[in-house]
Amino acid sequence: MRLLTFTATAATGTTVDGAAGRLGAAETDGTVVDLAVLARHAGVPLPHDLLSFVQAGPAARETARDLLAAAPADRPAGAVHRIEDVSLHAPLRPGKIIGVGLNYIEHVEESSRSLDTDKDLPPRPVLFGKPATAVTGPGAPILHNADLTTQLDWECELAVVIGRTAFRVSEEAAYGHIFGFSILNDISARDQRRSGQWFFSKGQDSYAPFGPVIATRDEIRDPMALDLSLRVNGVTKQKSNTRHMLFPIARLIADISSGMTLEPGDVIATGSPSGVGAGMVPPQFLHPGDTVEATVEGIGTLTNPVVDAR
Repeated sequence: MRLLTFTATAATGTTVDGAAGRLGAAETDGTVVDLAVLARHAGVPLPHDLLSFVQAGPAARETARDLLAAAPADRPAGAVHRIEDVSLHAPLRPGKIIGVGLNYIEHVEESSRSLDTDKDLPPRPVLFGKPATAVTGPGAPILHNADLTTQLDWECELAVVIGRTAFRVSEEAAYGHIFGFSILNDISARDQRRSGQWFFSKGQDSYAPFGPVIATRDEIRDPMALDLSLRVNGVTKQKSNTRHMLFPIARLIADISSGMTLEPGDVIATGSPSGVGAGMVPPQFLHPGDTVEATVEGIGTLTNPVVDAR
């Protein structure tokens, strides 16, 4: 399943049912199915938001699959919307976002050259946090405040969404704790690193565009073989594949859970390939009016405009 959070609007522009965000599934024909409407019609319980759905575990997923498997002709009125008639939001608000730095070998090299990081490959994953308030959704603005930064940068990353509580999990068991995969654009104010600390640089509001969908684990045949790319104003800046990660997904989950409990709905941003703006000659950064598109194979494209926030 390719799950999302959306609001549907009537012809008048008003929000249908007054909902702040509904649990939906993206279909291959370009439609969005409202799972709450299907569940109500079938008389079965199902969480109405994606975070609660993740937290509900395998039973909720099986119910949703059964509802979606029913013949389209049997779906009730109001259950299906054209994608162009809905507004997509961030799929969920994570309890925590764990970022991974320097997780692609070529990015280690460009960071050592442009960001004064160590030129040697890290022996263990480099971890940092982004607050939930940094999350923003598809189409929502990335805030550029020139009073705080003149070096706003991009990083396209595969996001791993945790589906089952993980503490001291082995690499062999790690995939059993994954709900699915999405895209996170790890926006960074390069000139706001403070004594080497990244939290304010990477944690400001809107610095974690997330979405547009969460593809459940069974949708992605091999998450360690996905093409990913990023474009600014239509020009490709990043292009790589997840097989080039220094620390693969299973290793990341095992390392993080060695001392930190991962809970359903938590997100691991697995690192950026090379091609960030700070590493270009001369450096290139985001400005108001730019449009950023982050794409991961099998998931989709996350698009966000950059706006002046002063």
